[in-house]
Amino acid sequence: MIGALRKVIGDPQQKKLKQYNKKVEEINSLESTLEQLSDEELQQKTEEFRSRIANGEKLTSLQVEAFAVVREASRRVLGLRPFDVQLIGGLALSDNDIAEMATGEGKTLVAALPSYLHALEGKGVHVITVNEYLAARDRNFIGQVHEFLGLTVGLNISQTATGKKQAAYQSDITYGTASEFGFDYLRDHMAARIQDQVQRTPHFALIDEIDSVLLDEAKTPLIIAGKTDVHPNLYHVCARMAKTLTQDWDYTYDPVTKTVNFTDEGISRVERAFGIDNLYDLEHQTLYHFMLQALRARAMFTRDVEYIVKNDEIHLVDMYTGRVMQGRTFSEGLHQAIEAKEGLHITQENKPQATMTVQNYFRMYDKLAGMTGTAKSEEEEFRILYGMDVLQIPTNKPRIRTDHEDIVFETAHQKYEAAADEVAKRHQTGQPVLLGTTSIIQSETLARYLDERQVPYELLNAKSVENEARLISLAGQKDQVTLATNMAGRGTDIMLGEGVAELGGLCVIGTEKHENRRIDDQLRGRSGRQGDPGETMFFIALEDEMFLRFADEELEKLQPKLQPNENGEVTNHEVLDVINKAQMACESAGYSVREYTLKMDDVVNEQRNAVYEMRENALKSEDITELVVPMIENSLQHLLDEYCPDHELPEEWQTDELFQQLPNLLTVITAEKPAEIESQKDIKNVLAPDIQEHLSTLKQAASNRTVHEKLKRQVLMAVDTHWIEHIEAMSRLKEGIGLRGYQEDPMRVYTREGYELFLMMYKQLEYTISLHAKQITQPFAATQEDQS
Repeated sequence: MIGALRKVIGDPQQKKLKQYNKKVEEINSLESTLEQLSDEELQQKTEEFRSRIANGEKLTSLQVEAFAVVREASRRVLGLRPFDVQLIGGLALSDNDIAEMATGEGKTLVAALPSYLHALEGKGVHVITVNEYLAARDRNFIGQVHEFLGLTVGLNISQTATGKKQAAYQSDITYGTASEFGFDYLRDHMAARIQDQVQRTPHFALIDEIDSVLLDEAKTPLIIAGKTDVHPNLYHVCARMAKTLTQDWDYTYDPVTKTVNFTDEGISRVERAFGIDNLYDLEHQTLYHFMLQALRARAMFTRDVEYIVKNDEIHLVDMYTGRVMQGRTFSEGLHQAIEAKEGLHITQENKPQATMTVQNYFRMYDKLAGMTGTAKSEEEEFRILYGMDVLQIPTNKPRIRTDHEDIVFETAHQKYEAAADEVAKRHQTGQPVLLGTTSIIQSETLARYLDERQVPYELLNAKSVENEARLISLAGQKDQVTLATNMAGRGTDIMLGEGVAELGGLCVIGTEKHENRRIDDQLRGRSGRQGDPGETMFFIALEDEMFLRFADEELEKLQPKLQPNENGEVTNHEVLDVINKAQMACESAGYSVREYTLKMDDVVNEQRNAVYEMRENALKSEDITELVVPMIENSLQHLLDEYCPDHELPEEWQTDELFQQLPNLLTVITAEKPAEIESQKDIKNVLAPDIQEHLSTLKQAASNRTVHEKLKRQVLMAVDTHWIEHIEAMSRLKEGIGLRGYQEDPMRVYTREGYELFLMMYKQLEYTISLHAKQITQPFAATQEDQS
C-alpha cells in the first residue's frame, strides 16, 4: 500500500535529497571563485551576510553562499573540505530537521555549516553535545572556523563562573551539554538579581546525538535540589525492612514500566513492624515515602548496573553511554535509600527546588535541528514532539561492512563461551575486536571468560572512564581487544591501524541486545566507517533480561521447537522473530515512559510558566507595587469569601472573625462593622477608604528605593518558597496516583488535582506577599501618622 502510494506522490526522502543535491551543485559552483579570495575578503563575507539580513533578506536565500564560505574557511583553517554528503547533512539541519548520518561520516564538521548560517541572525546558536569533553573538543576544533569568519564562540560547562557563562551565552555560537543549558534556565528563574541571570531567549539549538539527548536522557527530568536534613536511622531501618520483603507476596515489580508497589500483605507487614494501624494515614506519609524508596532501591537498582560504589560513595551510571554521571544524584530520598542499602554513610537529602523535562526545555527554542547515526526508527516521536523529520544522508563511500545474523544460545554461559571463543579466534589473526556489553556486571563477567583463554584486553566502562579517549583511539589497532560498556555518544571515531583492513577491519561483537535498535546500530556503526571493511555480530541468550521481560510467554511456546545443538546454539529462525518483537516491545515501553513523564511535566509546565513569568516580571519591575497591589486586593477578596461567602445568608456570616483578620493585611483599620449587612458590597463600601489608604501608603513607601528593593526581595522569596513546596506537593501527588484504583484515568486525576493544588498554592502565595507588604509598609505608615 505504502509502496503504491509512493509511486503516485513520490518518496519524500528522495525528493528532499534531490533538492539538496541541486543546492550542493550551486555550492560547488562557487568554490573556484571563493578560492581566489584573500583571507580578509573571505572574512568580510560575514558582515556582508549580516547586512543583507538587516535589510530584510531571508536566511534561506543566503544558504548556498554561506555554506560555500564555511567550506572554504574549513579547508583553509582545518585542512578539511566538507564532502558533498556533509553539505547535504548541513542543509537538512539548516531546515530544522534531523540528519541521520553513519558513524565516521564527520557529523562534527557538518554542524559547522548550519551553526554559522543561523548565527548570522545574531540571536545565538546553541550546539549541544552529550558530554562536556566533546563540547570543549568541538568548540576548540570547529570554533576555529567560526572565529576565522568573525564570529564569537563560547563554551558553557558546569562549575563556570556567572560572568564567564554570560559571555558564553552572548557569543554567536555556544557549545555545551543539554543538562547544563537546562539547569541554567532553571537557575536563571531562581536568581535574586537580573545581573545573576546568564541566558538570553532560546533561539536555535543544534543537537548532536539527538536521539540520545531527546529520547534516552529524556526519561529523567532535570532537577535542581537543595540539601535538607535527613533521618539516617530511618533510612537504615527501612533498608533492613525492605530486605525482608518477598517479591510477588509483599510487593510487585513490573519490569516493563520498572515500577514497584506494595501488596496488601506487604502493607500489613510494614504496619506490624512499625506498630501502626494505617500506613496510608496522613501522619505516616513520611514513613510510607521512606519505605517506598527503600523498596525501589532494593528491587529496581543493581550495583554495577545503574550505579557503582567508589570511595564509599554512590555514583550513578548513564545506561546509554556507560559513563558515570558526574555530580548527579537521585532526588526525594532515593539516593539515600541506595546508600542505606549498601551500608554507606547517609548524605544530605536533595529536595527539588526546580525541575523540568529535557523535552519541555528544548520545545522553548524557536528552531531545533539534530544529527545522529540512528533516528529513523523514532521519526514519529520526533515529528509529534518537535515537528522534525529524519533525513537519511547517503554515506560518502559505499558501506562494505558485513552484518551477520544474530547468533542465539539457550543460556548466558553458552553465549559467553561462544563469544569468548570468537574473540580468541580473531585475536590469533591480529584482527582488532570491539566487544560491546550493556552493563558493568556483564563486561566484568565476559572479562573472566577472556582471562580463561588468556586473551589480553582493555576494559572500558564507568570505572575506567579516565582512559576513554586513549582506549577508543587504540581500538582499531592490530591485536587490540576492547571490552566496552555501551558505545553510544562516545564522539571518537575508531581508526584502523596499518594492515588491519587486510585482516577484515574491525570486528564488532555485541553480547546482548540493548533496549532499542538504535543503540545496537550505534555499536555496529563503529565498524566500517568511510568505506572500511569490517564485520558485526551479536551473541545473545534466551536468558538475557530483555527476553525475560518482554518475550517470556512467546519463548515458552517456542521451547519445543528450539532444538539447540551441542554448544547450546539455537538455529530455529522463528526465535529471531521473537527476539525482534521483544526489542520492539522494549522500545514501545521506553516510549511510554517518556510519554508519561512528559505528560506529567506538561501539567507542571503550564504552572511553571505562569510562576516563572510572574517571577520574571517581579525581578525586572521598576514598580513592584504594580504586581503586589492586585495580590492584596485578591487576598482581601479571599478573606471576604472565606468569612462571608455568597452561598450563605448574611446573618450566618462570621463578620467578627473577618474584622479580626483584616489588620494582618491593612496598615490602618478605621472602619467598623456595619449594623446591617445585606451583601458583600456593604462590607466592601465600609472598607474601601482603609483599603485605599493602605494601597496609597504602600505606593508612597515603595517610591523609596530601599523599601522598593526590600519588597521586591520579599516577593521573590515568597514565590520561590511556595513554588518549592508546590513542586514537592506535585511530586507526592504523582507518587500517590499509582496507589489509587483505576476507576478514573490517572492523568486526568493528576491534572485536576494538580490544578487544585496550584490554585491553593497561588492563593497562599498572594496572602504571604500581602502580609510582607503590610509589614514593610507599617513603619512608613506610623511615620506618616506621627508627622500628621
